[in-house]
Amino acid sequence: MIRIDAHMHYMGDTAEAREMLERLDLKMMNICVAEDAHGGWRDQADCYERLAREHADRFAWCTGFDLPDFDDPGFDPSGYVDRVIAGLERDFAHGAVACKIWKNFGMEVVKPSGEYILPDDPLLTPIFSYIADQNKTLLMHIADPLDCWRPLHKDSPHYGYYSQHPEWHLYGRHDRPSHQQLMDARDAVVARRPTLRVVGAHLGSLEHDVAEVAKRFDAYPNFAVDMSARLLDLALQDAGTVRAFFLKYPDRVLFGADMGTWGLASGKTAEQLAQTMNYMTHSYEEHFRYLEQSGPMTIGGREVTGIGLPEDILEQVYRANARRWYPGL
Repeated sequence: MIRIDAHMHYMGDTAEAREMLERLDLKMMNICVAEDAHGGWRDQADCYERLAREHADRFAWCTGFDLPDFDDPGFDPSGYVDRVIAGLERDFAHGAVACKIWKNFGMEVVKPSGEYILPDDPLLTPIFSYIADQNKTLLMHIADPLDCWRPLHKDSPHYGYYSQHPEWHLYGRHDRPSHQQLMDARDAVVARRPTLRVVGAHLGSLEHDVAEVAKRFDAYPNFAVDMSARLLDLALQDAGTVRAFFLKYPDRVLFGADMGTWGLASGKTAEQLAQTMNYMTHSYEEHFRYLEQSGPMTIGGREVTGIGLPEDILEQVYRANARRWYPGL
C-alpha cells in the first residue's frame, strides 16, 4: 500500500534520493516555507514544482506567499494582496495543490503599530478567500507547541529544539502573543470560512492533548490536521486515548513526518545523502511501527505503547485523507 507523506521538505532531485521512495512505497507532498518578503523561498517552489511535474507518482507540492514588507515606507496593502494572488494563480496553474501560511504570522511579523500580525488579520482575508474559490487547501502552521511558552524541561519532546533555538522559546516573553491567542486567531479563520479546507500542521499545534484537537474537529467540519513532526507527542499520551481519537476521527488526521534533505540532494556528497536516507528510513519505520503495531516499543528513545490501528483506519491515515483534503494530490 502506497503511503502519502503530506508534510515534507524533500529536494530529492537524484535517482539515489528517489530510491528510498520506491523502497518504502511513498509519495510526498513538499511544503514551501516562506520566510521573507522578497521571494527568497522561491528556489524551494521551483524545485518542488519540477519534481511534481517530472515524478508525479512520487511528489506533489504546496506553495506559500511572501510576507508583507511593513518596513517599506511605500507598502500598499492592496498591491501586496494583488501580488500574492497573482503568485498563487501561477503556482496553482503549475500544479500546487495547496498554500501554506507559517508561524511567522503571529510570532514574528510586526505591523507599523507594533502589533504582531495574526492569521485572522483582515489583510489576509482576500488571500484566503481566493484559495477557497480555487478549491485549494490552506495548510496552517500557526504557533508552536505549548512547551514554547513553558519553562524548558528535559522530558519535553521539544527540549532539544528550544534549547538549541532560544529565539523561538517564549517562556516569560509577555511581549509576544500567547499560545491561546494564536489558537483563537487560527480557529477564527476556520470558523469564518466554512468553504475553505484548512489543515493544521503538526496536529494543529495542539499536540499536547488530542482532546484539544477533537474539540476543533467537532466545531469545524472544514478542519483536519497532519501529524508531522509530532510522533513522540502522540506516543507520550495514553495509548488507549490516542487510539480512540484515531478511531473516532478516521477522516481528519493525515500522515506526515516533516523531514527532508534541506537543500538539493544533488548538492550533497554520497555520504551525506546516505546518512540522510538512513535517518529518514529509521524515522519512517518508527512511525509505521507506532501506528500499525500494539504493545511496548521504543520511539525517540522513550518506552511507549503502539496503537495498532485497524487496516481500514490505516488506509485513511496513510492515503485517503491526503487525497480528500488535498484534491489533485
